[in-house]
Amino acid sequence: MDPTLLALGALAFAGASATVAGCAEDLESDVGSQSNPNSQVQLGPQMGNIHRYFNKAISGEPVAYGLYVAVAGLIAWALMNTGLNVLLAIVIGAGVAAIVHGAYAVSAYLGRIVGQSKNFGQPVYMDVIMTHIGPIVGHGFIAVFCMLLAAYLAGTALGNPFPLPLIALIFGITVGSIGSSTGDVHYGAEREYQKYPFGGGIPVANQGDIDIKAETGIRNGMDSSYFCSRLGGPLTGLCFGLIVFLDGWRGIIGSILGGDLITKSAIAIVVGIIIVAIAAYINRVIEVYARNKYGPYTNR
Repeated sequence: MDPTLLALGALAFAGASATVAGCAEDLESDVGSQSNPNSQVQLGPQMGNIHRYFNKAISGEPVAYGLYVAVAGLIAWALMNTGLNVLLAIVIGAGVAAIVHGAYAVSAYLGRIVGQSKNFGQPVYMDVIMTHIGPIVGHGFIAVFCMLLAAYLAGTALGNPFPLPLIALIFGITVGSIGSSTGDVHYGAEREYQKYPFGGGIPVANQGDIDIKAETGIRNGMDSSYFCSRLGGPLTGLCFGLIVFLDGWRGIIGSILGGDLITKSAIAIVVGIIIVAIAAYINRVIEVYARNKYGPYTNR
């Protein structure tokens, strides 16, 4: 088979896997209230809002998912070197990472909530742990598995020179960063701060003054994930998928047009600069259009 066609197929598969991974990662962080401003639920009891959110915000998403995907990548890489089937090795690596993820999630929730129970009266809801830990671990497994699969394709078919654990670490940090930016735009202020006007952000004085009432009963992280699955999750997945897909095109175009390794690398760098410039221009056009059409935010 033509190596270029094989690389294009691998790139499309990696981009699709990254899209699913980004969506699952964002929804997982919404269930567990890990991201920012999602993590402002930790200030709820201090503001007098006793809540039923699962809160595992002991670190940012980039750090956490860098750990989870790197653990999975290291285990999968070691198993592959013993001759184990690639797909089975990736499944086992993602499974171990899911267990690590679940352990950190439970210990983070208990540690944070217990720390608030004495001074602010925040109860530890065991049913919150039981109902939320499954979606957290499940979404986390899907995210890590898909990222690890994309990282494997990047290292074997797309010419990434780094070993699998390092590629996995980079992918985990990247998707966590996207979840903390792209996903939050469609979650924090819209869902947990509905009493305040849309578009004004979350002033410091309002942090922790979260909504605790849902459509049926007291709000929790499951309500947040249902809401975010409309926009925040898909847009996070689309962003991460485009990054992997467009970055892979740099190497493919360099391989097609270039000769030796230095020429290929130079062409890939130039193509990357062009892609970034085009993306920045499109972003600017959309921003100007939105501001001219809807006008500046006013606190009325």
